[in-house]
Amino acid sequence: MTAVTREFWSILGNSQRLDGGAMFGNAPKALWTRWITPDDHNRIPLACRCLLIKETSSHTETPHVQSVRHILCETGIGAFFEPKMKSRFGVQESSHVLLQSLEEVGLKPEQIDIIVLSHLHFDHAGGLLSEWREDHPLSLAFPQATYVVGERALERAKTPHARDRASFIPELLSLLEESGRLEVVPSGSQSPSLGADYHFHESDGHTPGQLLVEIKGDHAPMVFCGDLIPGAPWVHLPITMGYDRFPELLIEEKSRLLNDLSKRQGRLFFTHDSRYASSLIGIDERGRYFAREPSESLRGLKI
Repeated sequence: MTAVTREFWSILGNSQRLDGGAMFGNAPKALWTRWITPDDHNRIPLACRCLLIKETSSHTETPHVQSVRHILCETGIGAFFEPKMKSRFGVQESSHVLLQSLEEVGLKPEQIDIIVLSHLHFDHAGGLLSEWREDHPLSLAFPQATYVVGERALERAKTPHARDRASFIPELLSLLEESGRLEVVPSGSQSPSLGADYHFHESDGHTPGQLLVEIKGDHAPMVFCGDLIPGAPWVHLPITMGYDRFPELLIEEKSRLLNDLSKRQGRLFFTHDSRYASSLIGIDERGRYFAREPSESLRGLKI
């Protein structure tokens, strides 16, 4: 019998500043500035935070023999943009912050075994690529990883709508397919690479086929929220982004997820919150969801 333990780590990638109105959709500025203060250009700070799972397995008959794998949920925006585009999208750093953050916890890119991508927008998948260098082609920064992506999310990246065409990286698709390490997950399926302790919540409100991975803990699950719930303020049901494809659908999807997870004492992981990495789910006296006991970072959390 195999025993598995998991540690959860929050890993920062490159950060951004984007228009606060776009990030909060139809919520008035007087409301969202209670949570986040914009700069002189009305931009708010956004993280591109990744979830690292260190999974240690051992056989009960030989517990001293262990195997370890490292699973990374997303890679953030990275540093692939040339300077003009970097400025346009508010990327704050020129170096590949994710690789530096992984190095700080003792990991090299080749030690990442699996990378799970909720969808292929550049602020979630750009960190797969090497840093921009003039007259140098882009390459994949993780030479050993299996890349897990949903079938519908991949199709959207290949045939985008005019509304979100600029959100994808054309060069990335060919690099992933040519790597021979791309695992495409059909709707309603599990990932063979990840195994039975990982399953997906599928969401269409932000973009078609977004996959939010749920990871089994010893006592409670962890869900990587992607762009369904990008940060603590967005736990409140009516709060959506201007970038969302179908806000009303997204609210329904968010309601189902929060209702389910709150009953199971699950944790949320936030990719874009500039302050908080994770929280439990609270429900106030009016029945509204909120981020309960938020954590600024995770460093080997076991749940």
